[in-house]
Amino acid sequence: MKTLFSLSWILILAFGSMNCGLNAGTSKGENSEAQANVLTPLTASATLPNPSESSKNIQVALLLDTSNSMDGLIEQAKSRLWNIVNTLTTLKYNGKSPEISISLYEYGNDGLSENSGYIRQVTTLTQDLDLISEKLFALRTNGGNEYCGAVISEANQALKWEDGSASMKLMYIAGNEPFDQGSTHYKEAISDARKKDIYINTIFCGLRDEGVRTHWKSGAEIGEGKYFNINPDNKVRYIETPYDARIDELNMDLNNTYYGYGALGNAKKENQLLQDTNASSISESNKVNRAISKSKANAYSNETWDVVDRVRKDNEFLRQAADSELPEEMQGMTLEEKEAFVAEKAKERKAIQKEMEALAGKRQKYIDKAMKASGDAAVDDLGKAIETSIVELGALNGFRK
Repeated sequence: MKTLFSLSWILILAFGSMNCGLNAGTSKGENSEAQANVLTPLTASATLPNPSESSKNIQVALLLDTSNSMDGLIEQAKSRLWNIVNTLTTLKYNGKSPEISISLYEYGNDGLSENSGYIRQVTTLTQDLDLISEKLFALRTNGGNEYCGAVISEANQALKWEDGSASMKLMYIAGNEPFDQGSTHYKEAISDARKKDIYINTIFCGLRDEGVRTHWKSGAEIGEGKYFNINPDNKVRYIETPYDARIDELNMDLNNTYYGYGALGNAKKENQLLQDTNASSISESNKVNRAISKSKANAYSNETWDVVDRVRKDNEFLRQAADSELPEEMQGMTLEEKEAFVAEKAKERKAIQKEMEALAGKRQKYIDKAMKASGDAAVDDLGKAIETSIVELGALNGFRK
């Protein structure tokens, strides 16, 4: 059998409670598995390639504590989501880019079921990054009990990730409550996760020594991952660059290459634009970060509603789809005309993505230089801790930027 090397990253961000408010600087402001991953009736018979057989995967689970006093951390997550995605998209194995899917959890909220341990899977693993953004912006805080061991155990058991040592899996859990709270002991939960070759990384919101005393460092050591502490009050600094305006223009052009099909098409297209607006509500720089994420085909893939992505994954789709289920612009076309239309839009998209990739590289160099000049390059925050460890642990497993 052909050996497949896949990268399955499980990033568990269990943002701690009480007084752990990360301010987002210039901030302004149900389980959706069926929507994200189930094909519409017209496409149910069309089988997509098995990802484990056709691609390398990065699987990311964001698990957020939505107990009281967590508003600042949720804002931090909103502002750092696209930075984290963009770091993941830089990784390659033998020169090839793995596909990326993300899951979102919330826990520690009194509005959640006590029987569930105050844990809810908001979305399953999906490449629908618009859905992730939508659900992240919809999270609200409310009281709660935070159990790190239970969160790790739930993510370990409920999420479906690659088997075997060829995969790479990471959990990130961040917070400031004692790591040993709850009836599920963290040592047992982490040991079970390590049996699946999952690295456990911990991020404590507070002083380093306090994180050591409250077992956060112990969790990382048992999980063979990395321990970080961050200042939860650090503000995210956004740096404008000479490349932002052009990237924003290209983002609008990119949106115009998406054509919704089936029952989800129109709503998902509208949500794409809404999540651009949500990103912009944090900062214009954050909107540019999202645009760059959208230009990465291995991370931003919308075959469940966009006809161009669907044909990219399933070249028989246009032969099988009912004409009435296709985008209005394509209805009444012959098969040859439909294929030509999709091919032209795919060509346009690829050209836009290529220009955005070049500009993104120049933009990042500009930002790195500005951060270094201001002395902010070494500032620890949620995004920086995760991004640094992604690169370091990836390198240990053969993945390079």
